[in-house]
Amino acid sequence: MSKPGKTALIIGASRGLGLGLATELVRRGWRVIATVRSPESAGKLMHAGSCGGNLSVETVDVNDVAGVDSFCNRMSGQALDLLFLNAGVTGPRHQSVDAVTEAELGALLMTNAIAPLRIAGRLLPNVVDGGTVAFMSSRMGSVADNQTGGMDLYRASKAALNTLTRGFVATAVRDRKVSVLTLHPGWVRTDMGGESAPLSIAQSVSGVADVLEAPRTARHQFLDYQGLEVPW
Repeated sequence: MSKPGKTALIIGASRGLGLGLATELVRRGWRVIATVRSPESAGKLMHAGSCGGNLSVETVDVNDVAGVDSFCNRMSGQALDLLFLNAGVTGPRHQSVDAVTEAELGALLMTNAIAPLRIAGRLLPNVVDGGTVAFMSSRMGSVADNQTGGMDLYRASKAALNTLTRGFVATAVRDRKVSVLTLHPGWVRTDMGGESAPLSIAQSVSGVADVLEAPRTARHQFLDYQGLEVPW
């Protein structure tokens, strides 16, 4: 159980791992602010909040610059113990370097790499000393661990996220007492992970929540849902 009064903001929580993590943190006693892309996608979150938990829902499309600005302005003065950037997409089904278009690649990189860092930079002042900024990445973003190939465009977008996060730590976070986590949730049975994945959402987010609540001194780590280090 977390200490009373801890507040988390989860960007991208209408379904899948984001929804699961929001629900898990509420269950553990956190106050959770969770975002959805449109009001129509807030149903499951609203249900989670109606079950006695401390959860509120905000609407923001991470790729809408004006909308992000408006959302960040609404968050002005809101202290955060955890800022969790979860929004992401798989990209084009073909995942082919030969077939990809400029529009497809731009949309993938914007959602998976650029938008999370843009929002993190805007909301970093909200994160309290001793707080955490966490990015949902993937082991597929590991360059050192890529021994099989496949899902190449998605891998590239997550590797880009990891690289941009390292720069974020070296610059924006340099003078702050804030931890940064790059997280691999495991292979999970979501719309993205598919039915053959070995982990349920509940198993993954329980582990992720344990990692988020664990004490740490390292400035930036790439960890999986069990707290094990993932190679860069």
